[in-house]
Amino acid sequence: MTSKPPALDVAPSHLVATLFYKADSPHFFPHPDLSPRSPHDAIPSASLESLKDGVVPTQNMEDYPLEPPTPGPNALDNLYGSYISQSCLSDFFVMLADIIPGLEQGTIQSKRLEKAKFCRVVEVTFPLPASSPVALETLRRHEAVSRYEREWNVECVFQADSIYRRYKRLAVFDMDSTLIQQEVIDEIASLIGVEKEVSAITAAAMNGELDFEASLRARCKLLNGVPSTVFETLKPRITLNEGVQDLIIALKRLGFKTAVLSGGFTPLTGWMGQLLGLDYAFANHLVVSADGATLTGELTGEIVHAEKKRQHVLEIAEKEGILLDQVICIGDGANDLPMMAVAGLGVAFHAKPKVQMQAPARLNSKSMLDVLYLFGLSREEQEALLR
Repeated sequence: MTSKPPALDVAPSHLVATLFYKADSPHFFPHPDLSPRSPHDAIPSASLESLKDGVVPTQNMEDYPLEPPTPGPNALDNLYGSYISQSCLSDFFVMLADIIPGLEQGTIQSKRLEKAKFCRVVEVTFPLPASSPVALETLRRHEAVSRYEREWNVECVFQADSIYRRYKRLAVFDMDSTLIQQEVIDEIASLIGVEKEVSAITAAAMNGELDFEASLRARCKLLNGVPSTVFETLKPRITLNEGVQDLIIALKRLGFKTAVLSGGFTPLTGWMGQLLGLDYAFANHLVVSADGATLTGELTGEIVHAEKKRQHVLEIAEKEGILLDQVICIGDGANDLPMMAVAGLGVAFHAKPKVQMQAPARLNSKSMLDVLYLFGLSREEQEALLR
């Protein structure tokens, strides 16, 4: 019998928030310690040549043809430090107390997951009062949390504080733009010169004119007559996302089962599974001509679409005797959301904006190794796993 999905809508007694400082700040002004100018330097006068295209200087706001945009939050990390500063942490405590009725700041605890002077990752644990109406899913999408993230240039990942948060046993990954930097179908299109045709199919899919399976089959038809060795030609172009190899090594040393579920094709997915030493690899099967020389442009077997990915997660967990609370799923596309929904933790990694909004958690770190922080592992513990 398949393990039941975790009841994410039931408020637990304690929550954990992992705060990640986003090293690549989007803010225009550098941190004061790194700025080439001091506060006493003269401000250079602007010139028409220094203005961006389409910008017209004005002395009177009444002359401005459009309504001025709503001012965004101040970039507080540039004032108090480009890391998880004490001010950043204190502001987080205040925000939590404001949006969670009955929560007292004195009950909130924090733990630095890096010993560096300018700590980038902090774990915050706090009780959720029984009388509080704030559910975990509501907290993840709360407007105050979103504003805090923008003000301090951080990302907050909220989870229920349970033993299963710390002791996951199955990690499931999407492949394209998750394990690897590329989208395989785009690489194939570039290789055989059908970029325009693939772009047209992609646009139709995005406009809702084609579903995933129809768009996949349309793309596959473009491969008719292409040498079956095309995937061997592609392999040198494939690059892993930063931190992927170290993450897999660490997970396997922790006893994890690992899987890749791809809407791509078996030649590359199987190769990637072997390269990383993954336990499971599922993708779509392309038909090869009778002489084995070319692709026919047809698919055989079941299509690995969103629902199939979800089913694979359930089946692997059942086969391995792993609770769904102990599963983490990582992906970047809308077709990864269903498998994220049944996992104890679903992470949108450098995902499309819509996916980041809908996923249980999002992570835009430079390295995928940062996933280990979500289990509560410190930087020192991660380094010990990789020795």
